[in-house]
Amino acid sequence: MTVGDGTYLDRIIVEHRDRAAADRRPLEGLLEQAAQCQVPRQFSYALKEPGLSVIAEVKRRSPSKGDLFADLDPAVLAEQYMRGGAACLSVLTDWPNFGGSSRDLEEARSAVELPVLRKDFTVHERDVLDARLMGADAILLIVAALSPDELATFFDLARALGMDALVEVHDENELQMALSVGADLVGINQRDLFTFEVDHERAVRMAKLIPDHVVGVAESGVRGPEDAKALSEAGYKAILVGETLVVSDDPAMAVSALRGAG
Repeated sequence: MTVGDGTYLDRIIVEHRDRAAADRRPLEGLLEQAAQCQVPRQFSYALKEPGLSVIAEVKRRSPSKGDLFADLDPAVLAEQYMRGGAACLSVLTDWPNFGGSSRDLEEARSAVELPVLRKDFTVHERDVLDARLMGADAILLIVAALSPDELATFFDLARALGMDALVEVHDENELQMALSVGADLVGINQRDLFTFEVDHERAVRMAKLIPDHVVGVAESGVRGPEDAKALSEAGYKAILVGETLVVSDDPAMAVSALRGAG
């Protein structure tokens, strides 16, 4: 499923770049504020425990499927995820496309001790700084949405602020770009950017190319324990799961089942 002549990602990135261009807040002031924040929780480290780690996502809606759990309570869901054994949280903060907000992240993080990823579309240094200011311990960098210089700049800024960066890739060339900036936490998105369909063979194929020192995270399309088991056997140390958990009748049990499969 595409939007016009581009992809969902194309349209969303244009929206975010337009908003970033209109943002006149001085970087210096944001840097000063970010430097005064509490030390981030160790996101990447939390994924290095034995077995398959689960990054459980707080997600209200998706561009392709609409509302998933529009009136969810971020704190309650975060607590359920933690009880199920999630290693980390991922929280959507994009409002126009996913119904998320910075408040969702703040409420989820305040409810638990888990490290939290700000799941959004980083296109400017201010996005990195805003992530730190709202309490995020890690940010998402999508290689397909960034120039090589942007990728390196945002990655280095996140590290300087003490945050981890989950660098998301879709193919072999993007993986090499991620590794070239020093990424040690790489997400393989199984969703095709042009059809928006999930390609379950993509993650298995790409797993063989992830260096041993890099934490590999399989993203999108994890439907249950069977998928989790296959990804664990392929070599992934973690999976990022949203829709399957959000629509579950028992999120804690759903997380536990995924972990048990690995």
